[in-house]
Amino acid sequence: MSSAETITRSPQQAPSWQIKLLYDGECPLCLREVHFLQQRDGGRGLVEFVDIADESYNPEDHSGIDYETAMGRIHGILPDGKIIKDIEVFRTVYEILGMGWIYAPTRLPILNILANQIYTIWANLRLKLTGRPSLATLVAQRQQRLDCPDDQKCRLER
Repeated sequence: MSSAETITRSPQQAPSWQIKLLYDGECPLCLREVHFLQQRDGGRGLVEFVDIADESYNPEDHSGIDYETAMGRIHGILPDGKIIKDIEVFRTVYEILGMGWIYAPTRLPILNILANQIYTIWANLRLKLTGRPSLATLVAQRQQRLDCPDDQKCRLER
């Protein structure tokens, strides 16, 4: 069998991306970082950027990570399905894009702990600092939109 036949018979090809980065497309600071990373990716497709705020976001397509979980802290998914979170996501994305030196110091145990603690504080304050409602409110609003995409049909008659 030729190698061309092997390729066409393969049930599933390996993804071209090396990490899926789940990000909040309604967060202005997150978008700045994503735009920077997209420029660094330069169309190579090494990073698949997944906007969790998009109404079409489906957890089943992204290792079961639901909207609320993804909004709570940054997540990445590796091609083998492994889920990574927090500073490890940034470290991995920056390595893939050839800028690993930026997060390399966080490989040291004490700096990794410190960086993750700082990130946790940021993740917990992110919505408030960017002038957005609480996570519980955002989840409820999203669910309302998904349950009733046409506001006119969901209004109560008075």
